[in-house]
Amino acid sequence: MKVQGWLFLLCGLFFAGVDVAYWFWTKAESPTGQGEPVGTTAMAISVGFAFMIGYYLMFTARRIGDQPEDNKQGEISEGAGEIGFFSPSSWWPLFLCLAAAFAFAGFAIGFWMFLLGVFMVIMGMIGFVFQYYRGNFSH
Repeated sequence: MKVQGWLFLLCGLFFAGVDVAYWFWTKAESPTGQGEPVGTTAMAISVGFAFMIGYYLMFTARRIGDQPEDNKQGEISEGAGEIGFFSPSSWWPLFLCLAAAFAFAGFAIGFWMFLLGVFMVIMGMIGFVFQYYRGNFSH
């Protein structure tokens, strides 16, 4: 996990450098001299996301120790074994996305639709989280 963490941290540094260069470039090209705030903000958000993921991966790697992918002399067979549980099939992501789309459309249509969408999102999240506590796949 250390390799993935360093990769995201280095991508964050690259995005930060590109963001600063973009801000200076648009500031020089802008007739008002203020720059272009939307692109600069979007790239700043990508910097934050890259650093957040890199920090999480580095923190997790420190907590769980070296993994087979961290060993430069490692073999592919060292990573064999159970990786985790993967859902065989689930309809909850579809319902959750439809509910989120309904809630976001509520911004344009009306507050009542937004509130109904938020309720639907909460119900979808509850169903998604607790889908393996009932029915055929309960443990």
